[in-house]
Amino acid sequence: MAARTPEGMRGIAAVPSYVVMQPTTLCNLDCAYCYLPLRAADRRMPVAVAEAVAASVNPWAAGGRFSVVWHGGEPLAAGREHLAALLAPFGPDVEHHVQTNATLVDDAWCAFFAEHRVRVSVSVDGPRARNAERVTRGGRPAYDRIVAGVAALRRHGVPFSALAVVSRPEPGLATELYDYFLDLGCDVLGVNIEETEGVNTRTNARDAGAVTGFWAELVAAWRRDPRIHLREVEWSLRYAGAVLAGTADDLLPRRLDPIPTVGHDGSVVVLSPELAGFTDPHYGDFASGNVLTTPLGEILAGAAGTPWVGEFLTGVEACRTSCAYFGFCGGGHAANRYFELGRFDGTETEHCRNSKIRLLEGVLEHARDHQ
Repeated sequence: MAARTPEGMRGIAAVPSYVVMQPTTLCNLDCAYCYLPLRAADRRMPVAVAEAVAASVNPWAAGGRFSVVWHGGEPLAAGREHLAALLAPFGPDVEHHVQTNATLVDDAWCAFFAEHRVRVSVSVDGPRARNAERVTRGGRPAYDRIVAGVAALRRHGVPFSALAVVSRPEPGLATELYDYFLDLGCDVLGVNIEETEGVNTRTNARDAGAVTGFWAELVAAWRRDPRIHLREVEWSLRYAGAVLAGTADDLLPRRLDPIPTVGHDGSVVVLSPELAGFTDPHYGDFASGNVLTTPLGEILAGAAGTPWVGEFLTGVEACRTSCAYFGFCGGGHAANRYFELGRFDGTETEHCRNSKIRLLEGVLEHARDHQ
């Protein structure tokens, strides 16, 4: 299934829909597939960085829905007092989200989330046996601590979403995961096939049939009991419906969301949070500026002039003209191209195959089997 060549997603939007903030580089876990560098070091964001970002974000939020996503490391490792100080400069129109491994969540953190109206997303990969790669710095399983954190959220009535990483798609796994997350109590579930990026150099090449079958099975599990929102599947179904209605091009924004990621030191990386903290002999620093010296809006306005960004936009145009799935993914992610291909103007990656092409094919396979 493919729509006509989409016209949207040309260039970079001047105003993002959300900003990613790194309150600390530190993480108390050492997950085998994590892409983040510096996660053994506690480099905390100064309040001055948050104040500088808020100066741009607050007017944007006054004009419509806007989110700040706190993403580490482990954001809660910054501590409640420091995180509260980082939240303080943002106005009441800003939505705050935190991505956490939940191991530090307790009654006091639940009170914090309620007081500051922070929306919570928990990283957990399913039942105990599926979390073998989520371990502490001492190499001990983290699962019991994750479950304790989730229990605290439920005890205090704090709604939460969940994010699961799947390293080895296999028959039966999708049903097992979906049933688990139904019982866990989350209201939204996102599923990521493991990616080769950052410091995670493990291959993400997977058998095409296994991945397509995984997604098809996940659709079937969700359709049997659709009590929670299933991020990837619902987006796929919206796209398929739009193709049939001839409105698929309307799903893509007119310009790419810059998705600025503000590092602990104020540096700003656009388009792919996974590039933050990395440099390259050819591309140099991936940052497009620093909010301590340049307003965020100005950084975004000039981001297309960052050498690697221009190369990525060339790659997006190559995808537009060569890939039948462009209308579904909009050209993929810069970090996946860089870490898989070593450049930004390439096209198809293993991430594209696993999480875009085979996802859509899995949804269509389920539809064909249940006509």
